[in-house]
Amino acid sequence: MPIINRIADFADDMTAWRRHLHAHPELRFECHQTAAFVVDRLREFGVDEIHEGIATSGVIAIIEGTGGGPTIGLRADMDALPMDEITGLDYASTIPGRMHACGHDGHTTMLLGAARYLAETRNFAGRVALIFQPAEEGGGGAEVMVNEGVLDRFEIAEVYALHNAPGTPVGAFYTTPGPIMAAVDTFHINISGRGGHGAMPHETADPIVAAVGMVNAIQTIVSRNHYAQDDLVVSVTQIHTGSADNIVPETAYINGTVRTFKRGVQGMVMARLDQIVAGQAAAYSVEAELDYEVGYPATINDPDRTAFAAGVAREVAAEVIDDAGREMGAEDFAYMLEKRPGAYLFVGNGDTAGLHHPAYDFDDATAPAGASFFARLVERALPLG
Repeated sequence: MPIINRIADFADDMTAWRRHLHAHPELRFECHQTAAFVVDRLREFGVDEIHEGIATSGVIAIIEGTGGGPTIGLRADMDALPMDEITGLDYASTIPGRMHACGHDGHTTMLLGAARYLAETRNFAGRVALIFQPAEEGGGGAEVMVNEGVLDRFEIAEVYALHNAPGTPVGAFYTTPGPIMAAVDTFHINISGRGGHGAMPHETADPIVAAVGMVNAIQTIVSRNHYAQDDLVVSVTQIHTGSADNIVPETAYINGTVRTFKRGVQGMVMARLDQIVAGQAAAYSVEAELDYEVGYPATINDPDRTAFAAGVAREVAAEVIDDAGREMGAEDFAYMLEKRPGAYLFVGNGDTAGLHHPAYDFDDATAPAGASFFARLVERALPLG
């Protein structure tokens, strides 16, 4: 794997950084210790500017190149997930109920590795804005950063990000032009009936049968209401109700997720959920309320910037796929790509447990490849002379 030699020289340091971050996970916007660790490293590297407290705990650092030019933004997410780790590793999470199960510790490390190299060499014309973002796993930290004006404030012309990919060879890259990850919405349905004795159901308005009717009807949105070639996922993921075998409960709760790429498809799902909830509630003589939360938009790569980024990846990796197709996962980097051209790529994490799995771990051999990609991208996007 043709990673940059200088970055290979400090691969052991990157491993140490990553494992420290893995052992000390933080959630959502409260990434203060992580940010402090990042800032300490950036000061050691000698970057030109460090701006803290963006989107509560985010950090943006500036590295000036040799000569004038535009600013390239490189983004890494810092937050962990609210779950317990079962890896048993020496550097496993030290905080119960928190775990770096999506590799954001690795993403932060890759950007730190690129920062160290770029601050040493400055073999580019222009500036690099290193974006260390909190709250990707819920909260939309990227949107908050955009709304706080960081793209304009730091005159960022283009933005790029990486995410690790379990099941893909270490250091391999893949991406696709146009839509690469879906928009994600959440729906909540609260049903209110009339409880009573399980032996006397005729005296009740049973929220359970209403919930079952709604869930069954929701399945028809994908199978009967949308054009088969438009990607769509509607998944019911929670049903909560009842407390005993002989009691018809008063209430039931349904929760689920919607993944789309087109606003028209999203609007159709919203309309059908309204109709289904109202219709099933009337059919079973209960009351029901739908709360539909619009979440992250689709992540859409700029085709020209994606082709450029894939070309850069080929300089540091033996395997690069530039038309891998789109996925139904979601990513708040979408907010940055709505405002600036750029690209989102995946880098292989090897044969590891999947993302958001309690046995997941970022493969430290991936970090030099990701750091090399970021560094080479800056040098190619902002060439000297």
